[in-house]
Amino acid sequence: MSTVLKKTRSLEDTKLHYCPGCSHGIVHRLVCEVIDEMEMREQTVGIAPVGCSVFLDAYFDFDIIQAAHGRAPAVATGVKRALPENLVFTYQGDGDLASIGMSEMVHAAARGERITIIFINNTNYGMTGGQMAPTTLEQQVTTTTPAGRDTRLAGFPIQVPELLSSLPGAVYLSRVSAHNPKNINKAKKSIRKAFQAQMDGLGFSLVEILSTCPTNWRMNPVQSIQWLEENMMEIYPLGELKSVEGVS
Repeated sequence: MSTVLKKTRSLEDTKLHYCPGCSHGIVHRLVCEVIDEMEMREQTVGIAPVGCSVFLDAYFDFDIIQAAHGRAPAVATGVKRALPENLVFTYQGDGDLASIGMSEMVHAAARGERITIIFINNTNYGMTGGQMAPTTLEQQVTTTTPAGRDTRLAGFPIQVPELLSSLPGAVYLSRVSAHNPKNINKAKKSIRKAFQAQMDGLGFSLVEILSTCPTNWRMNPVQSIQWLEENMMEIYPLGELKSVEGVS
């Protein structure tokens, strides 16, 4: 009997701590599958953030460095410059990346650092109780916006790939989702292109992945998928926002 499916080598055989219905586990598998298919496990360094995915070292069977809150792109820059042949990526949520870490992200992209950012957008601060994040939708209820996000006071949701698209150093920017099989397959292909752009020495790459957060959205997993489709995808349309010549 032949084996048709098995656990990817780079993913540890460990029970995940994430809430039921959360997309982190799916994205972990996709990242590890791509690394294994590229045969880069022994040359990969991941940078863990502060947030729900703070325990990456427990799940990924390759080198992981823990960064201070928001500083993962700066740490990744140092690692990549010291080890230019390695695959170096950060794995960050919307609070870690688009709030406290905004400066590090933008300047890494402006410099064209050959790193990749895997950006999980679930429109709230997931680990600390569901507060408003830079990606929270207009009128979305969170623990710090009980009447909904008021753009007159808090501004508008930040669209990260669009924000970076004008920078020449950013060579591949995409937005995908992990809410159904079709989009999960597209997400994997996008992660592969981002990693390959890095290894080809083209510049900075980022993949934003729309994620569900049933616990903080106060929904069950099925309802959260429907909410993502009906609300998030209007503000955060899926697709490749930028792909320069040579990205494949």
